[in-house]
Amino acid sequence: MITYKFPENFKWGSATSAHQVEGDNHNDWSDWESSKPRVESLKLKGLDPQDFISGKACDSYNRYQEDFEIARKLNQNVHRFSIEWSRIEPEEGRFNEKEMQHYMDIVKALRDRGIEPMITLWHFTNPIWFAKKQGFLNIDSSKYFTRYIKYVVDNLKDQVGLWITFNEALTIYSGFTKLSATWPSRDRGIINFLKIRRNIVRAHLLAYKEIKKIYSNSPASSATKSLESQEVPEVGSPNLVSHNVMVGIAENNVYVPDAKGFLRRQCRRLYRQLRNLYFFKKNIPYYDFIGLNYYHMSRKPDFGKQYETIPEQDVSEEMDWELYPEGIYHVLKDLKKFKKPIFITENGIADGIDLMRPKFIRDHLYWVWRAIQDGVDVRGYLYWSLLDNFEWHLGYGPRFGLVEIDYNTLERLIRPSAWEYKKICETNSLEI
Repeated sequence: MITYKFPENFKWGSATSAHQVEGDNHNDWSDWESSKPRVESLKLKGLDPQDFISGKACDSYNRYQEDFEIARKLNQNVHRFSIEWSRIEPEEGRFNEKEMQHYMDIVKALRDRGIEPMITLWHFTNPIWFAKKQGFLNIDSSKYFTRYIKYVVDNLKDQVGLWITFNEALTIYSGFTKLSATWPSRDRGIINFLKIRRNIVRAHLLAYKEIKKIYSNSPASSATKSLESQEVPEVGSPNLVSHNVMVGIAENNVYVPDAKGFLRRQCRRLYRQLRNLYFFKKNIPYYDFIGLNYYHMSRKPDFGKQYETIPEQDVSEEMDWELYPEGIYHVLKDLKKFKKPIFITENGIADGIDLMRPKFIRDHLYWVWRAIQDGVDVRGYLYWSLLDNFEWHLGYGPRFGLVEIDYNTLERLIRPSAWEYKKICETNSLEI
């Protein structure tokens, strides 16, 4: 057995998102879930619409203390979660102080357990009023988004030093809402696909500058710790160093293998550039770290088996994803050119019977370790997800959690794979 040691102060944790775990959200997605067209389309496929309505989800809005205690037991020292914009600003320009306090309590619950909060400010869902204004198709969308961010960051600036503005906004959200009928959207089409990407790029830029402005105007505390060195604040520490705040972007990158033949190979490489790297290129230098979400490989554009350079791989049946752990190494090497620290902000497998998950984690971490040895500045790994959750248009079928959720009782059951991952977190090393 060989031991692969990770860098000192490497972060280990897991991730969730508000709509997928909180329950009882009212946003553009929850409206779409129960809409007549959505319900009818599910019935035509022979599916039960109730399985695709988020409802109470995991009830983490009320049970977050219990969930974070599990994360602590699993020796995790960082947790990524998202703030639900529709709770904070349910009506245009009106902020809900009670809901803001709720998220402040969440941050405190994490810090009390010695867990670093990493906050995603937007994870697919929008307030109803914003959606009625065409969302990020609206020319003023970046102003609305920045106003919301200013309110949130003003309230949490002393407790949070790791922020993500957008999650998978260009790689997943833009395509699923403007190029297909997969997710809730209006005004689909290639022109609006390009337009929404442009507006989101601008929204990130303005948000980044606003966050930096807030921290630069905030006096540093003597009780703060350096995020540059990734030191973990003492349990209950009241503040972070304001001036070392890190603001990043999280995107879902796939590994795209080369194809046989010059033209096919060039097509694949162009697709890889446009899909995986566009957001990072357009926002240089306005981000401090890269959040990489990696799950699987993609053979797009599909030229047929006879042109493939890599044989068929294992498939995650719950998601129909072709798994290729080595791909995370190549994706990380592609991101190295941006010279920014990288967090693996999502990496996971839907595996309700928990047979593939231990090997999935080990295999991907080995290739993360290899990338680090080859000079990629990877600062942490967050498994997706801490809990089984509502998997967007796929409903409650896929089971990604280290923790199993009984959706009838909401009981939490820690899976065997979570205890295996705990050993890696404890020792800061991987044994294979």
